[in-house]
Amino acid sequence: MCAAEGYRDHKRMKIMGGNEYNNLSYNRIEGKILKYVALDAMGVIYAVNDDVKDLLYPFIVEKGGVNNYGRIKDMYIEASLGKMSASDFWRSVGIAPVLEDEYLDRHRLSRGLIEFLHDVKSRDIELWCLSNDVSQWSKKLRRIHRLGKYFRGVVISGDAGVRKPDRRIYELLLTKAKRKADEIVFVDDNIRNLDAAAELGLVTVLFDPLHQGAAARHQVVSSFSDLMSVI
Repeated sequence: MCAAEGYRDHKRMKIMGGNEYNNLSYNRIEGKILKYVALDAMGVIYAVNDDVKDLLYPFIVEKGGVNNYGRIKDMYIEASLGKMSASDFWRSVGIAPVLEDEYLDRHRLSRGLIEFLHDVKSRDIELWCLSNDVSQWSKKLRRIHRLGKYFRGVVISGDAGVRKPDRRIYELLLTKAKRKADEIVFVDDNIRNLDAAAELGLVTVLFDPLHQGAAARHQVVSSFSDLMSVI
């Protein structure tokens, strides 16, 4: 059976009133009942994988700012660690902060995300976001795309002061969610981030819609319908 068929079968069971899942997420990876999922933002929630290279740098150059990718990336990392405000970041790369919303409007949701979010909510799965991002940008993007209602909470590097794959950001997730590591499924498109999560005991899933790389120690999915079939 393909993943899409499994997804439809699951939805049919819900429509028929079956209680096989008891409103929980059955994790086929470990054979455990889990109902806590944490999603990465860029490359999972949002379609762009490397937002600095593919969105931020081109935007800054287009608007007449600094044409130096290394400097832009360094400044972005500082901002994503909460060491400078979003406004100070824009000024540091020669862009007026008033252009921020125009930049954020260029982010698109990943295909199939909204259906996934609706189904997760209907199954009473608790959803979290764990992301390396500038705090203000993360908040604005969730508001622009009306995502806040789907997430129980968020852990963003700009608030935490540490970035994935630093183990402290995963520990912060566990503290905020009040869960043990093996109770949470963590979905990311970056193998290094997943490796660090796995070291702490989180159940890990590589989101790889472009089939770009193998990940022997992680379950791999290429779409949100695939993800629903394994959590």
